[in-house]
Amino acid sequence: MEKKPKVLFLSTGNSTRSQIAEGFLHTMTDDHFATVSAGIESGGLDPVGAEVMEEAGVEIGQHVEDVSQAIKEHFGYVITFYDAARERSPTFPFTVNLMRRSVADPVRMAASAGEKKEMFRRVRDEIRDCVSGFVSDVIQKEREQTEQARTLR
Repeated sequence: MEKKPKVLFLSTGNSTRSQIAEGFLHTMTDDHFATVSAGIESGGLDPVGAEVMEEAGVEIGQHVEDVSQAIKEHFGYVITFYDAARERSPTFPFTVNLMRRSVADPVRMAASAGEKKEMFRRVRDEIRDCVSGFVSDVIQKEREQTEQARTLR
């Protein structure tokens, strides 16, 4: 049985960005990865975030993790989502595959309901593209490693 690469998506409140990323990763790869989403601060799922993900055919909010528990585990990949204008990205000194993505936090946006929903959609699409690129990169690396192993035999 092959061990699945473990991925931690981390954001400030785990109410939107990290959950969107986890939802897309599950949808794009079925069960290729073991994933967890967590937040530095405790927070519940934002209903607008859930709604715009439902528009994309992805259910989120199923795997909420407390960051204090999550950081006790070893992850092959840690991907942080933070708003560079408002938040500081957490540090993970022992994580080899750390990716930081500056993505606005739509939960903290002061706007009308319609404007806020549009912001959630933009964030959703930005995170989808980020996760898609991540998946492509990891799968390409795995193929290269497999090919290298074959040529060494």
